[in-house]
Order: sequence, then C-alpha cells, then structure tokens
Amino acid sequence: MSGHSKWSTIKHKKAIEDAKRGAAFTKIAKKIQIAAKMGGSGDSESNPFLRAVLEEARGVNMPSDNIRRAIEKAMGGGEDSQIEEIVYEAYGPGGVGFLITAATDNRNRTGGEIKQIVDRGGGSLGAPGSVSYLKHIQPVPMITLAGGDKENCQRLMAVLSEHEDVVAVWTNLEP
Repeated sequence: MSGHSKWSTIKHKKAIEDAKRGAAFTKIAKKIQIAAKMGGSGDSESNPFLRAVLEEARGVNMPSDNIRRAIEKAMGGGEDSQIEEIVYEAYGPGGVGFLITAATDNRNRTGGEIKQIVDRGGGSLGAPGSVSYLKHIQPVPMITLAGGDKENCQRLMAVLSEHEDVVAVWTNLEP
C-alpha cells in the first residue's frame, strides 16, 4: 500500500508531470518568440525559423492557444514583458573564450545567473568585444581537448551538465 490513498498517489504523480510539461511549454514559447522576431513575421510559411520551432512545439503536444499567444507576444500584441536575446562573453578554464546566448525577459537576473555559472566553473565574464571578434569563425559542435587540459574541460562540462537549459555547446576548434 503506498501512501494515504490511490487518488493521492495519482494526484502527486500528475502534479509532477504537469510541472515538467509546463516547463517544456515555457521554453518552447520563448523559442517561438525569438523565432518570430528573427524572421520578422508570425507566419510560418514565410518564416523558416518559426516553422522549425513550431514543429518542435507540435512534438511535445503544445496547445495551439499557447503557440498563438507566444507569436502575438513576439509581434507586440501581448501585454506581458518581451523576451529578448542577449549575448555574454566569457573566458573559461585555460583562457577559452565563450559566447553565451541567453533568451530572457529580465536582463539583470539573467546576468547574475550567467556570472554565477561561469564563476563556479572557474571562468570569468569578459568585457563586450573581448570574445566576439571570434564570431566570424564557423562554429563546430564539439569540444576538442588538449592533452593537459582534460581536467579543466571535464570540470567545465560537469558544470554545464548541471543546467538543463544548456542545449548545445559550440566551439571554433577544429577536430
């Protein structure tokens, strides 16, 4: 027998599942807002960025009302605060430069969180322009380890893996 009653067990399991779905919907809604702004249109036929994100939204069964509200919010029709994309520049262990792109509705909160994550990993935030000059190099989705830097890179990857919002790590290193 588990707990007070069967209904109590179902209720708690459902609450956990609903919280996970809500978090996924929030992340995708932010992606929809950014894609609509990037493409300059709320029409998925003329905006390839939005079309790709809408496929992802349909993949997690996001309700069409939520999708419509996210598009309206991005195009200026929503009453809530706007999501914006911010780029932070940082140096990691061994002097590796990072460009960190964040989507947020509160620049101050996000800046503090990014600084805390970078500091915990043994890095530091850089001044604007300190890393962005590398932006013209085509990103490669991998991290190449030099022989003596394995320990630092393992620490960095351990810090990144603690955050479920980290989707991909891009570097400009050649294999």
